Amino acid sequence: MGRKGDGGRTAGLARWLAGIVLAASLLLPALACAKGPVLVVGDSLSAEHNIPAGTGWVSLLQRKIARELPGGPAVVNASISGETSAGALTRLPGLLQKHRPAVLVIELGGNDALRGLTPAQLRANLEKMVVLGRQSGARVLLLGIDVPPNYGPAYRERLRRTYAELARAQDAALVPFFLEGVALQPGLMQADGLHPTAAAQPRLLDNVWPALKPLL
Repeated sequence: MGRKGDGGRTAGLARWLAGIVLAASLLLPALACAKGPVLVVGDSLSAEHNIPAGTGWVSLLQRKIARELPGGPAVVNASISGETSAGALTRLPGLLQKHRPAVLVIELGGNDALRGLTPAQLRANLEKMVVLGRQSGARVLLLGIDVPPNYGPAYRERLRRTYAELARAQDAALVPFFLEGVALQPGLMQADGLHPTAAAQPRLLDNVWPALKPLL
């Protein structure tokens, strides 16, 4: 009798485990589909300023993800030409609530520097954005910027440190200089000396991808 009862319990346990495995197999695809997008919040460097639509690095990123990571996340470009860290900080809560991103890419600071904002003020705004992103469940990538040499070496060094120190303090991913290999290069910058050409966009994506891919 003891053996017969044990066999019944074993069969019942097997059926219970099979049900759990089946339920998990049905749930996993739904979880995979629930993955949020990559949300890019930036300025004219990411907003396809004065270049053909669809040629900017963010558009190229969407195509790269579709090609290399089938089933990977969508990309939402919330960048605006002329955007500042203060303006983006005001918009960010609504963007996070609307899109529920898995990854938040922050590309800001150029317009703040052009307007004379101190690195400390810039850091305060960026830090609030990073914290909001992480509180929403997103992983955060910071894209660092630089300014022309006429700003002076002291200001430029403080600006570089702003991104590096913030990334360390908030455990965020970092591209130290977003325009690496593009800034000041003939043919890769527009006549204003501030905005990359369409030809430079693949290089910008190459700068971002190694830091972004592990977050996807």
